[in-house]
Amino acid sequence: MKKILQTLLLAVGLVMTGHAVLTPMLMVIVMLSGDFLAMSLTTDRVRPSIVPNSWNIGKITSAGVIFGVCFLAFSAALLWFGKFQLHLGIDALRTLSVVGIVFGSQATIYVIRGRQHLWGLRPSLWLVLSSVVDILIISTLAIYGIAMAPLPVVIVAGEFAAAIVFGAILDVIKIPVFARLCIS
Repeated sequence: MKKILQTLLLAVGLVMTGHAVLTPMLMVIVMLSGDFLAMSLTTDRVRPSIVPNSWNIGKITSAGVIFGVCFLAFSAALLWFGKFQLHLGIDALRTLSVVGIVFGSQATIYVIRGRQHLWGLRPSLWLVLSSVVDILIISTLAIYGIAMAPLPVVIVAGEFAAAIVFGAILDVIKIPVFARLCIS
């Protein structure tokens, strides 16, 4: 699902800017950051169901599509803001997109990791450490322009704040979506 979303973001970025918003190097950075976060999820705390669950792939896929569309809207909104409000050039827009994908992925992971609200279950130490390292690495790369065009600290911090707001909105959406799809 994540690769489909990145492809759709490439299409949106191409229409919006006339250029590819992710270079091969930036795609590698996004994949690596996502892989470390996904691996740390294996250490996360979970609450087992009271009764055994049967996997309903259709409902899980439907939820994934809903959250994927939300993530795509978040990423496209950041790109739009960078292009039309901040008037960034294509190289800075690429950096903005990569940072937005990494921060948005973090927010999405924390929201969908449980059936209850985001604050309902404390994450594992490894998940938190992985997130902190991931955020620090991508922020450092973006601010210092390593493997990408540099962005001012205030823009990176703004993207982080936007990701927190995105996570809060997604958390509000999650409960009724899960209830409607009988996932909760």
